[in-house]
Order: sequence, then C-alpha cells, then structure tokens
Amino acid sequence: QVQFEESGGGLVQPGGSLRLSCAASGVIFRGQSMGWYRQVAGKQRELVAGISRMGFTNYEDSVKGRFTISRANALNTVYLQMNNLNVEDTAVYFCNTDPAIDDTWGQGTQVTVSS
Repeated sequence: QVQFEESGGGLVQPGGSLRLSCAASGVIFRGQSMGWYRQVAGKQRELVAGISRMGFTNYEDSVKGRFTISRANALNTVYLQMNNLNVEDTAVYFCNTDPAIDDTWGQGTQVTVSS
C-alpha cells in the first residue's frame, strides 16, 4: 500500500523558513521521481517542486530561488526547504510521486505565512 506522510508545516512570519519532510512507503522510492504539491482551499492542487530519481530538480516559477527539494533514498524521504516565505505560499503541502498516483494522497501539512 502506497503511503505518504508529510510533516514540518506550521505558522511562520513573512520572510521566514520552514523545512518539510515526507516519508514514503509502498513504493520503490529510489526508482521514482517525487514531487511536492500544494493546495489552497477552493483551488486545484499544483506541483511546486519535483526531483527525478537521478536528482534533477524543477520548480514552479513562483518558488524558484526560494524553495529547494531534495531526497534521501536510504530513508525513503523527500524534503522541501522553503525560504523567504510569503503569504501566497500559505497552503496545505503534500508529497507524491511525479506524476502523482491518484488516491494515495496523505493528510498533507499546513503552512501558514502570516504576520
């Protein structure tokens, strides 16, 4: 059974930083491209960062230069370092494979950027 467990969210002031973690199980992790997604209430979930099995990364334009995705294959874990956060980054953040496997979404982790 494929499962993703996200953690590390919270409340942070504009300009602050957070590091998200996602533990994956039920997938051959080192063979998968992975992604971090986010969803704002009432809007579609969007991919914000992806990392290939070889470590190549890609980012949505609004987070380039501020977010860094990385992975630790030995731990079946993918990370998202988020710096210089702004209020538009407020969302629930999820991880999944890239492209995502339907019906395997975890609970996500809430990130709230507010002064």
